[in-house]
Amino acid sequence: MDASNYRRVPLGVVAPRDAEDVAAVLAVCRAHGTEVVPRGGGTSIAGQATGRGVVLDFTRHMNRVLAVDPEAGTAVVQPGVVCDALRAAAAPHGLTFGPDPSTHSRCTLGGMIGNNSCGSHSVAWGTTADSVRSLDVLTYRGEAAVLGRGGGGVPRALRRAAAGLVDAHLALLRTGYPDLPRRISGYALDELLPERGRDWARAFTGSEGTLGVLTEATVSLVAAPGARVLAVLGYPDEAAAADAAAGLLVHGPLTVEGMAADLVGEAARAALPAGAAWLFVEVGGADAAEAAARAAELCRAAAAETSGAEVVTDPAGQRLLWRLREDASGTATRLPGGGEAWPGWEDCAVPPARLGAYLREFRGLLRDHGLRGAPYGHFGDGCIHVRVDFDLLTPGGIARFREFGEELATLVVAHGGSLSGEHGDGMARAELLPRMYGEELVGLFARFKRLWDPDLRLNPGVLAEPARLDEQLRFTGLPPAGAVPVAFSYPQDGGEFPAAVRRCVGVAKCRETAAGGLVMCPSFRATGEERHSTRGRARLLHEMLLGEVVTGGWRSPEVREALDLCLSCKGCRSDCPVGVDMATYKAEFLHHHYAGRRRPAAHYSMGRLPRWLRAAAALRAAPLANAAARVPPLAALAKRLGGIDPRRAIPPLAREPFTRGFRPAPGPGRPVLLFPDTFTNHLSPRAGHAAAAVLAAAGLRPRLPEGPVCCGLTYLSTGQLDLARAQLRRTLRRLAPALAAGLPVTVLEPPCAAALRADLPALLPGAEGAAELAGAVRTFAETLEEYAPGWAPPRLGRPVAGQTHCHQHAVLGDAADRRLRERAGLTGELAAGCCGLAGDFGFERGHWEVSVACAEDALLPAVRSAPEGALLLADGYSCRTQLAQLGGYEAYHLAEALAAALPPAG
Repeated sequence: MDASNYRRVPLGVVAPRDAEDVAAVLAVCRAHGTEVVPRGGGTSIAGQATGRGVVLDFTRHMNRVLAVDPEAGTAVVQPGVVCDALRAAAAPHGLTFGPDPSTHSRCTLGGMIGNNSCGSHSVAWGTTADSVRSLDVLTYRGEAAVLGRGGGGVPRALRRAAAGLVDAHLALLRTGYPDLPRRISGYALDELLPERGRDWARAFTGSEGTLGVLTEATVSLVAAPGARVLAVLGYPDEAAAADAAAGLLVHGPLTVEGMAADLVGEAARAALPAGAAWLFVEVGGADAAEAAARAAELCRAAAAETSGAEVVTDPAGQRLLWRLREDASGTATRLPGGGEAWPGWEDCAVPPARLGAYLREFRGLLRDHGLRGAPYGHFGDGCIHVRVDFDLLTPGGIARFREFGEELATLVVAHGGSLSGEHGDGMARAELLPRMYGEELVGLFARFKRLWDPDLRLNPGVLAEPARLDEQLRFTGLPPAGAVPVAFSYPQDGGEFPAAVRRCVGVAKCRETAAGGLVMCPSFRATGEERHSTRGRARLLHEMLLGEVVTGGWRSPEVREALDLCLSCKGCRSDCPVGVDMATYKAEFLHHHYAGRRRPAAHYSMGRLPRWLRAAAALRAAPLANAAARVPPLAALAKRLGGIDPRRAIPPLAREPFTRGFRPAPGPGRPVLLFPDTFTNHLSPRAGHAAAAVLAAAGLRPRLPEGPVCCGLTYLSTGQLDLARAQLRRTLRRLAPALAAGLPVTVLEPPCAAALRADLPALLPGAEGAAELAGAVRTFAETLEEYAPGWAPPRLGRPVAGQTHCHQHAVLGDAADRRLRERAGLTGELAAGCCGLAGDFGFERGHWEVSVACAEDALLPAVRSAPEGALLLADGYSCRTQLAQLGGYEAYHLAEALAAALPPAG
């Protein structure tokens, strides 16, 4: 699968290392008559990156920028290089690559050339075809060609035959194509017209892997503006925004992007000017002042039509707004109210001046078919993206999908448009190309395809001689509603595990190779393998549910192996545009996979850690256990029996649990319940005592529950969900008095707070007290901010380094922590990402290399580069342990840092 509605099962996948490997693959496939499909990042939305034969994955090895020539303004790249990697290589020279699809952080140049991708800056810098200079390709029959203007590097027979085809139909090729900036559909045969210099590179661009296999490309770069400013213009509705977009082009903007309120959450709307639809108009300048002045002038010129306007000069504010726009390809798949929406009519384009009228009729067509969708996209180029709530699970719904597509194609053509304005035709639209071009021109497309590929073995069914648009849909064969019993309630997906898995639409944000400010997906960044991305795991679960390729159901070894390196970091829960929650899916899978069967040793040792730690505390055996862990043969035996990697040190147990040493603070004050989680209680009690001291200093009165409590985290992460339920029920009973009294529940360990806030209500829906406890959970910083707002923390006046726990990032948020650090005079940012220890993950045998790689992704580099005297903060016990074991660093919970600076009692 790619990011489309389609699914084609390949015979195999090859990751070539160079052009010779590609030639060898083609030779073997020719000998067997096997189809070949080139593939980049798999973010195509029309199905052209799927294939039945051999798929060539260029992202593993052929992914380099080979050269940048700043004087010529060009770069030489391999097909698997990610767009952002090229932009990063060009940036030191003041250059950039113009086309930038919303998937620029993971789409590849080969895929962009295959689809003739555009992106938000196409009003300034055009399509990929406008940036292509020469292309090295191999035909299916093994002929090498260097494509450029004039065709001197094209095999003679192909060059002559194509010239003859073009020259015999000059009038048709000169008049048969619509004149608009985003005409992507079909083959660009008009680029071989003599008056256009017979540009073979441009004619090949947009051919979707059907003519030849790209092995190298020379592309042009553009000068990056010295500064960029974003003007956000509000309008009463999307059609009004569309009407206004074309008029803004006279101001020379870099982008004119549009989106409506149905794609913007309430929190995001607060950052936007008044309106129900908005245009994001980016302008450039030699410096910030010039860019801001140009943006202000544009806002003044548009004032008569807008309901509000704002100029955003802050780079961080611009990034937040662009993330909102770029994530729309994912967020649009979940409509308000919870409905599913799908691509298929994702990117039609019309002349920009016709866009408003087209959108009004498009909305009417949706109403006529009883469908919903949220249009957005490149308004300045007349290109609209939309996900529509097609029913692709039933025959009737699929018939409506087809009928709607046929009527929409007619509407687009009536407005002088193109069926594809960015993503190509693939299997989604190619069947309808005769409605746009007529049978004669489409017949020329088929003849052009056969000149290149007489055997019809390069990506067949795409573009020329296409497959039907309503066949090979990826949802066909999924279990019906209610057919898959599950442990979690999946409230956002109607209680259905297949619906939860369908959340992954394949936009592949999880394949980003730089953590940046995100967590997702640490295991993919460590291994570079698709099966270790969130998307790859979701696709394997999809195949498990289909039962055709992955036939073992819940017992599937393929799915188990892919999930084995999932750190359950929950990063995808927040960073995935559609909220795929792989940590929950993993727990669900392990629950069924090991039902009635023996589990790995680590599930008994670390997965049931709360039991062992409570037993050790009851027996007062911590000193003996710690002494044994320091004896190498005993430690080695314990690690072997417990499934622990031999390179890991066994952390020492606290001599006295936190609950045993806790002394309630005297005096008045608002009571708060301090949750003694397993890690704080038995492994890091100093964090508990520090938190108690700070809360007391803030005028609160922390107290502990009667009896041991636990969030069940270790049971959850290892899929021992029956044990997790039992533990959570015990916890609910013990916390019932505090919940009845309305006490906040302060949880110091971020993953424990996340489990109580998110996993508890999903695992025990409707259980007495479950929703109340989830709502009562507060982090340490949230407790102080909400219940002691007037308290001034001690001023520490130091820079900080360390990491925000991945579960806090994904579930809890860290805004209160940031504000608390600022009030305490702690400056600097904590790293994002995952520490790589992730509870039991980094201890388990077979995970050492990935665990270390995850730590080296963001955490360890951030600590090594920290300024002198920096305070290392990590609220998660796992993060502190990873820092200690891999770098010898001592890190602290924020409560410990504040407690150390409190004035002496009395």
